[in-house]
Amino acid sequence: MTASVAIQVLPEVNSEEELIRIVDEVIAYIKSTGLNCYVGPFETTIEGESYDQLMEIVSNCQKVAIKAGCPSVSSYVKIVYKPEGGVLTIDKKVSKHHE
Repeated sequence: MTASVAIQVLPEVNSEEELIRIVDEVIAYIKSTGLNCYVGPFETTIEGESYDQLMEIVSNCQKVAIKAGCPSVSSYVKIVYKPEGGVLTIDKKVSKHHE
């Protein structure tokens, strides 16, 4: 694996219910990509072999949120990229904490 990203999408909406609905749509989109992902309470982490594919997913997350009905969206993104491969996997990072 050559890259991983963590994204927190923050739709500008007036209610918690609407925020959850839009974030759920973004998470559904991420899951639909078929890449390994981990949904946490503040962000979703995605792993992949293609840096460009991950950046496209990050870009599309904003578009999915806007299409879902929010007028504005902010996102915080963390990126780990190692072109020769070998970035730490989600499993290596968190599996011991979920046993």
